[in-house]
Amino acid sequence: MMKRLLTIVFVAMATAAFAQPAFKGGDQAFATFLRNNIVYPEYSSKNCISGTIDVAFRINKSGKVVDASVQRGLGIDLDDEALRIIKLTSSKWTVPADYNENTRLIQPVRFSPDQTNCGFAPNLANIQAAINNYKVRQELENAVTNYYSNKYKGKADTTKEATIINLKKQLGFDDELISDVLKQADKKLKQGDKEGACTDWAFVRNIGSNRADSFISKYCK
Repeated sequence: MMKRLLTIVFVAMATAAFAQPAFKGGDQAFATFLRNNIVYPEYSSKNCISGTIDVAFRINKSGKVVDASVQRGLGIDLDDEALRIIKLTSSKWTVPADYNENTRLIQPVRFSPDQTNCGFAPNLANIQAAINNYKVRQELENAVTNYYSNKYKGKADTTKEATIINLKKQLGFDDELISDVLKQADKKLKQGDKEGACTDWAFVRNIGSNRADSFISKYCK
């Protein structure tokens, strides 16, 4: 993944008439947590896509994040990272004794890449074009990952492998990308996000590489 400086803007939740859960250390601590832990997704980083993703979730009496989902997103990799980072805040909340844990909270997370590294001046038109391209790219990516997933099960049509290899080249699924994904997974594992790391390792495996197999065997059973 391309490394980029980034700014993550924390937008505070609206204050309700009753006491709300509070991130331990306050809003500034939350903003610092996001800045230190978020992994700006590769596609959005390369294409200088910014945006605000609304994540809905509940917090139980123990301060754990539960039932988290993207309420409003862009349909791209920023959605996944916003959801991941909110889940990562689990157990970092102070919950009032009388708090109703069935309350559904909405947390906006704003992503804004460092535009000096973009190579172009982002505008709404090219950002929307990049978002549309992401969805087309996902269809090609799914063709690759589905092929290898089926191949491991002995169910793939191997006569299509040459086509799949060409798709991998088109998508840039090479050794450099795999190394970057492995580094990203390592960072997530160190954050305590084994689920996120396993997702990255599974991706590596499902584009036809065995470089993540030892990690999957150790951490993802």
